[in-house]
Amino acid sequence: MTPQQIELIKTSFAKVAPISETAAELFYGRLFILDPGLKPLFKGDMKEQGRKLMAMLATAVANLNNLGSIVPAVEALGRRHNDYGAKPKDYQTVAEALLWTLEQGLGDGFTGEVRQAWTECYVTLANVMQEAAAKKTTA
Repeated sequence: MTPQQIELIKTSFAKVAPISETAAELFYGRLFILDPGLKPLFKGDMKEQGRKLMAMLATAVANLNNLGSIVPAVEALGRRHNDYGAKPKDYQTVAEALLWTLEQGLGDGFTGEVRQAWTECYVTLANVMQEAAAKKTTA
């Protein structure tokens, strides 16, 4: 990610963070519309799940200038998702739900550049998660 992309992500996330509960509800609602088969993977309180999602995003955004510092946590997240039953194809569905949610929250502020920056960020983190899950599966 370029410094400009990092700045776009940080600036846009700062606008979404105040509506984090609504954003989380929008995200999971969209996720389950895109793939209803994912719903059984979520067994706990969805409000709490939403808080975890937004906290994870906040941590990632805060550490974009030093992604190496969060790689162990992102790898652990990937291994947990594997344990929960997440499949490689699910990462694309999550990406679609995330980008859609950001578009809803940012409106006209969700420009093509902002979309590209978030896409790059998500792909980077999702790749780390999937590699960790794959290592666990083959280990």
